[in-house]
Amino acid sequence: MGKRPRTAFIVAVVAALVLGLGLGAAAFAVLDDGSTTVVRQVTVETSAPVARAQVPIGDIYDSASRALVEIAASGGSALGSQTSSQGSGFVYDEDGHIVTNQHVVAGASRIAVSFWNGTELAATLVGTDPSTDIAVIHVDASRPLLEPLRLGDSSAVRVGDPVLAFGSPFGLEGTVTSGIVSALHRQMTAPNNYTITNTIQTDAAINHGNSGGPLVDGNGRVVGVNAQIESESGGSDGVGFAIPSNTVRSVVDQLIATGRARHAYLGIRMTDTPDGVAVTHVVPGGPAEKAGVRAATGTEVVDGVERPTGGDVVVAFDGNDVTSSVAVQNAVDTHRPGDVVSVTVLRNGSRHTLRVTLGVRP
Repeated sequence: MGKRPRTAFIVAVVAALVLGLGLGAAAFAVLDDGSTTVVRQVTVETSAPVARAQVPIGDIYDSASRALVEIAASGGSALGSQTSSQGSGFVYDEDGHIVTNQHVVAGASRIAVSFWNGTELAATLVGTDPSTDIAVIHVDASRPLLEPLRLGDSSAVRVGDPVLAFGSPFGLEGTVTSGIVSALHRQMTAPNNYTITNTIQTDAAINHGNSGGPLVDGNGRVVGVNAQIESESGGSDGVGFAIPSNTVRSVVDQLIATGRARHAYLGIRMTDTPDGVAVTHVVPGGPAEKAGVRAATGTEVVDGVERPTGGDVVVAFDGNDVTSSVAVQNAVDTHRPGDVVSVTVLRNGSRHTLRVTLGVRP
């Protein structure tokens, strides 16, 4: 079988699962300079059904396209050369805040925003969150340029729902493509190597320049922000991924309020085993260590498979059973720094429940 080409927007699929450490596979957010990203394939869980709308695509386009913007970012590198990137975004509110991907504006000293009617304005950076690949920029404008899109509830999205991907692929502004939700609860690797959970997979065409554009449901509500694709060709092969709107809402509101986003942090590395989620590493001085969580001290081979030994195996989080690293990751992500949670572990054959005060992700 031939070697897979290493081109822009290729996504390598890996099985490693990391919680809040940034110590996973070496992978970075999709940039327009040929970098690669990682999407983790995880079990698709069920989600609450959502009513299907009968709004014609043309009507959704007429409304949503006025909130769509094209973003051009540029800046100098440490070596003095100029870098540039092009992406998409959408108007978040009438105060002039615009949402896009962090990798679109990373390191930019100049940001230009083009609106539906051809108006171009300079934008300032409000804040970025490399952990979720979300950024907020601001323009000094008012209606009719500022016609916000409404965020939907990404937890109510189900596989098979129709969706539209808006953006400026290859600089072709105001483009819309259609598809369905292909899968839920995928995991992507963020620009800083942390994990973005619960991402939405779609077959709507996503290409260079779509980054930061909205993924819209049949009611015209944003259910995700387009961020990455998996591709053999370097272009759209029908496997795209969007950051879920519930994550976007939480992060964007924090960025607007304070300029930065804070994420809960447990401070362990894990691996899945038949007995539960084995702790393979505990960050020194981190929340888990302070609470008494113990890491494995060795390994053993059972039925030809190497397993950690001598450490804790997580079996429940806040009273809810967990059977995978993904479940633990998702549970942590539902909390804020400072929350006190219970972590139940198996230790030497006995169950112990520890109280952990979650920290702030470094």
